[in-house]
Amino acid sequence: MYKQSMGILDNRFFIFVMILFITACASKEEVLIAPPVENTPDEMETPPVVTMDPAAITWENWYLSVPIDRGNGKATSIGYQDIVDEKLTTEASKYFYKNDDGSYTMWTKFTGFTTSGLSQLGDKYCRTELREYWRGNQDTNDNWSMSTGVHILESTMQVDFVEGNGRTIVAQIHGKESAGISGNPATVKIRWNSGMIQIDHYTRPNEGDPWTSNYDKKVDFGRVDNELFTFKIKIEAGKLFCALVCEEKNIDTDYTEIYDYVGNGYIHENYFKTGNYFGWHDDYDKAAQVVLHKVLTEHK
Repeated sequence: MYKQSMGILDNRFFIFVMILFITACASKEEVLIAPPVENTPDEMETPPVVTMDPAAITWENWYLSVPIDRGNGKATSIGYQDIVDEKLTTEASKYFYKNDDGSYTMWTKFTGFTTSGLSQLGDKYCRTELREYWRGNQDTNDNWSMSTGVHILESTMQVDFVEGNGRTIVAQIHGKESAGISGNPATVKIRWNSGMIQIDHYTRPNEGDPWTSNYDKKVDFGRVDNELFTFKIKIEAGKLFCALVCEEKNIDTDYTEIYDYVGNGYIHENYFKTGNYFGWHDDYDKAAQVVLHKVLTEHK
């Protein structure tokens, strides 16, 4: 009787254990096949792909200056045909070279060789810069007057770095000495100053004085840092207008009147310049680099 009772108990215990085992397995299987808890993150926008336009330059309207001794202590001038044909010397190619996307890198440092002659430390500045021939005559007398027509420069560029004091001039309107008119004023200078685009422009001098930086004014126009930007200069009705576009900084400043030149007695003939005019002459080591993507000029 005792053995029979134990057998029954053994059977019942076995059945009970099997039920627990099956239940546990079923529970475990349910956990394994249960769908994972969804944790859907906020949708992220894919950043736009920025494509750079290749440099659009009518080379017949420009020549290049690099701070290399041309043989007389002055900077070397390079004609447009050598740029188009990619015939720059190895030394010149350190200062100006074409990139794979069609843009041009303009690197410079103080070497002592300037457009006006050899300079010592602490005196003048060096540049890798384009100078305009507005009619394409390849003649430094090929200049234009503010008193007639509309004159426009648009430079699209990116400043990679500026060592030293962080200043380089990326565009200019330069006046020219002519018969009865003295001085060669750097009338309007567009300066990259530690990321800020600054308009440095001459104003009317005292009676009998030439147009010089003694009478300049500076206007902070927009911070672009190291982003791609387009700076626009326009002379219309004798007045200076400036505009600035930088998509990465959400800057789209339309033409803004800066100064009335003809109304203030300015009579110089002029030409545009663009590039990398490095404001440093304290040593031979510091350098600046600007990448030029596009240059457009219009005279009408």
